[in-house]
Formats: sequence, C-alpha cells, structure tokens
Amino acid sequence: MTSYAALRIGSLEIVAALAAFAVVAARLQPGIVGDRRLPRALQVRLRIREAGGRPARDVALALQEGAPAVIGRSSQAQVGVSDAEVSRRHAQVELERGVLYLADCGSSNGTFLNGKPVDGDGIELRAGDDIDVGNTRISVVETEPLS
Repeated sequence: MTSYAALRIGSLEIVAALAAFAVVAARLQPGIVGDRRLPRALQVRLRIREAGGRPARDVALALQEGAPAVIGRSSQAQVGVSDAEVSRRHAQVELERGVLYLADCGSSNGTFLNGKPVDGDGIELRAGDDIDVGNTRISVVETEPLS
C-alpha cells in the first residue's frame, strides 16, 4: 500500500468517527428527538412537604412553553409555600423546547435539586427529582404531555 492510500484511508476513518460523534451529540441535546413532536404543554404533578409537621399536599401544574410557574411565598406564585425561609419569588419551573427546567430566581437561601445548588441559568427537571427551597421539599411525582 502506498503512503497516499494509507493517508486516504486514515482520513476516511477520521471523517466516519466525526460523523458518528455528531449523531450521538445530536441525540444528547435536549429538545432533539428525531421525528417525534415535542410537547408544548406539560402536566406536572408535585408533592410539597413543608417543615413543621404539616401534611404533604399535591399540586398539579399545567405548564405552557414561555409561561414559567413560580415557587415562592408570594400570593401570585403558582406553587405557594408558607415557609419563612422561602423568598416571595424563590424559583421557577419552565418548559422550553419540550424540556422542563428549574431555575433559582435570586433567592436568599438558594434552590437545590437532588441536593445540588441550582443557579439562575436552570437545570433539567425530571420525574423523581427533589427540589429543596428553604425547609420545604418539593418532589416531582409525574410529568406528562398535554394534548
């Protein structure tokens, strides 16, 4: 085999590896799901457990793209909690390109997802996740697309 032929075969291997990497990377990006339509609305069921021996309660949210749900002490919050350690606008849950995100709204005591701090940029939220705000734990029980 000539050096030109070996070089050409090596180049083809590199191109094939880059193409395979691009396919894998595209599958990992949120919102890219092939031919399947992404949900533009989600039903999200949350279980809220506040400190102080209060019974747990369930909240169902119907989230639309571009309309975040606020978690906080404010009377305008879609997920209201009475915990004194929670800010009026503590955190928000938002649907973007079919993916659910949790972001901190600049709260005093921080927002935590599964024990890790969340910043204002947001992090993907899934069923089974636990959100901690103040002394309150909010569990994501279920998410399902709305038709």
